[in-house]
Amino acid sequence: MKGQAPGGSPAGADPTDLAFMARALELAREAAAAGEVPVGAVIVKDGEIVAEGWNRPIGTCDPTAHAEIIALRAAGIALDTYRLTDTTLYVTLEPCAMCAGAMVHARVRRLVYGATDPRAGATGSVFNVVQNPALNHRLETCGGVLAEECGTLLRDFFAARR
Repeated sequence: MKGQAPGGSPAGADPTDLAFMARALELAREAAAAGEVPVGAVIVKDGEIVAEGWNRPIGTCDPTAHAEIIALRAAGIALDTYRLTDTTLYVTLEPCAMCAGAMVHARVRRLVYGATDPRAGATGSVFNVVQNPALNHRLETCGGVLAEECGTLLRDFFAARR
């Protein structure tokens, strides 16, 4: 794709973003191994991972147990606050409206995601919750980091179930 580096990432993608997204991909593979939709998330503050999560709605019978929500909850505990200012959330799939809304409420500073979600994406594909001027907080966003790998993992997962 024009403007993208090998691996489906934006040209000139930050090596730090690539490294943390690679960890999110590892978590997504764990979700797939557990029979969950393969989405992984990592929250970083000051260059260190403070929380991780992967999709768990099936295993937990909890429709809110998306990778981002699991990671946000863990970050709140790890940082002893519900305000996750100065954090970056890395996730392998563009967040849905629920997850995007939670990031806004948590005051996450930056969102980095892999594959876009043309059916439910809430960072510009269908909605743009994270930058909505009607809300009291907006996130910086960077999409397409390791997009090819993230998208392939999702496509392969669903193809195996058909």
